[in-house]
Amino acid sequence: MQLNELAAYTNRLLAVEDFNDYCPNGLQVQGRPEVHTLIGGVTACQALLDIAVEQSADAVLVHHGYFWKGEDPRIVGMKHRRLATLLRHDVSLMAYHLPLDAHPELGNNAQLAQVLDLTVTGTTGGNGRTPGLVMLGEPAAPMQGETFAAHIESRLRRKPLHISGSDAPIHRLAWCTGGAQSCIEMASQQNVDAFLTGEASEQTVHFARENNLHFFAAGHHATERYGIQALGTHLATQFGLKFTFVDVDNPV
Repeated sequence: MQLNELAAYTNRLLAVEDFNDYCPNGLQVQGRPEVHTLIGGVTACQALLDIAVEQSADAVLVHHGYFWKGEDPRIVGMKHRRLATLLRHDVSLMAYHLPLDAHPELGNNAQLAQVLDLTVTGTTGGNGRTPGLVMLGEPAAPMQGETFAAHIESRLRRKPLHISGSDAPIHRLAWCTGGAQSCIEMASQQNVDAFLTGEASEQTVHFARENNLHFFAAGHHATERYGIQALGTHLATQFGLKFTFVDVDNPV
């Protein structure tokens, strides 16, 4: 498979042009022109790159890539080591951030719903062309906050932070993977009983308590392991590639 064709297909699939993101989406580092072996991971950290080199991968596919708005633009230190690894071994890097979160089938939010047995009923936060980044839905059956926290832990293999702002059971909830704790206010306007994301901020706790919401922070990495797996599997099936997902441990 030609690298440029693979990147162009994935860009169209995830509708990257519809998003105003914090980083460039798509092909971030160009390597060899043909792709046969693809390594996937949540973040393009050095550990993932080293595994890609060991396995003779042609390209790396991630959710968190490089060149974020506001970061130091100099190619020094950690950034130099990472880019040198890719360039020295002629390995490409493809990264998809918000477009991967939002995709209705392959995205992090949609895939997390499958993992947690959530029924999707809609989204919120869209702007016409761009789909809403916050998903709305229902658990398989109404459950108390403590029960849902245990359910999250059993499926994600990570104990979530649970702020119990209500004693009521969870009938409807909203979720957005990763560092979307600021979306709790948007979620609360949708008549939900709970909001689930990856991280928490100090003010998130007070908002949940004062607005009678259950809040769950289940880990940035833990909630975003599934979109890349789904995307990589799709690309492998579509183009006959070898795809391997590598879960580099991250407790955050």
